[in-house]
Amino acid sequence: MDIVEQLRQDYTQFPQNQSFDLYTEQVYFKDPLNEFRGKARYRQMIGFIQHWFIDTHMDLQGIERSGQTITTRWILHFTAPVPWKPRISIPGCSKLTLSDDNLISAHIDYWDCSRLAVVQQLFG
Repeated sequence: MDIVEQLRQDYTQFPQNQSFDLYTEQVYFKDPLNEFRGKARYRQMIGFIQHWFIDTHMDLQGIERSGQTITTRWILHFTAPVPWKPRISIPGCSKLTLSDDNLISAHIDYWDCSRLAVVQQLFG
């Protein structure tokens, strides 16, 4: 299966059964809340989401490859682990950079809303 199709499958089952073998050992990850390097740390972050967030899923809006860059558009949905259990939705996109051996060496997420807008969903 090619990397785009594998990523498409990963998005449909997020955060379960992710293909960590698609990432380099020193993958760079950044989103509005995190910035780090390393596949082990990336795996920990996905494990945290899987353990603490409720009914998490990703709606993949689009995926395309241009050279060594893959761009995805998505909406992340989850129920926040607080007593009143608000449903949170975060639209955004990911820019994935591929290494020469066709593994993901950088994964940068951008949200189409502010961190404040996400926090407001907790109380709105």
